[in-house]
Amino acid sequence: MNRGFYYACNGMILNQRRINTIGNNLANASTPGYKRDTLLVDRFDEHMILVKHRQELSGTFAHTYVDSTYTDLEQGFFEQTDSPFDVAIWGDVYFNIAGYNGETMLTRNGDWELDEEGYLTLSNSGRVLGENGEIYIGNKDFVIDVDGRIYQNNERGERELIDRLALSYIDRDSDVAKFGVNMFSSVNAQPVPDDVRFDIVQGALERSNIDYNYELTMMMNANRLFETNSKIFQICDGMNQGATSLCKKV
Repeated sequence: MNRGFYYACNGMILNQRRINTIGNNLANASTPGYKRDTLLVDRFDEHMILVKHRQELSGTFAHTYVDSTYTDLEQGFFEQTDSPFDVAIWGDVYFNIAGYNGETMLTRNGDWELDEEGYLTLSNSGRVLGENGEIYIGNKDFVIDVDGRIYQNNERGERELIDRLALSYIDRDSDVAKFGVNMFSSVNAQPVPDDVRFDIVQGALERSNIDYNYELTMMMNANRLFETNSKIFQICDGMNQGATSLCKKV
């Protein structure tokens, strides 16, 4: 009977976490640079329960538990905005941001603006980094080409290279640590290899890689499993109460 309680509670907790993860994905479906999270579970086919202060074992059972959360780094879709401060990436490279905590963070969020000092900034995260450090734009117009080079017109009206975006490469199968909703770090991050192809697209934003139909289907499935485990728990509770009542009569 106690094992039935355990199975039901374990299933409820697991599926509640699945529902929370999927809900967070759906809530950030329109967030620039967001990458979907998936809950990973592990399983012991023959895990033994050791009863405290006793030598005997209570038997075998299949125990499933939450192991970690995996972030899917697949490419998101582009939304054309025509704003020079919106920048997207096609390929497995990431913008570098000088975080306010002093660390360099990686992101696909290209929803930038100018701060009060004239530097390119990702709001509430930090300044955008170029190969020469923080990128100063001032009040001039600027153009970013497909390789990440940033140009401005000088006083003679000639186009002048002022910097190039600092970019990092992360393989799609790599593990990343997520900070907030769309900031990342990874021990596998490295300078962009010469054979890796990418394009910088000014005037567009990369939205999330969320598939609404898939997420909603997984949400309904997790909700049904949660309800099923909840009913099992109620049945076990009723049987336990019945057994207790019967023992009292005896």
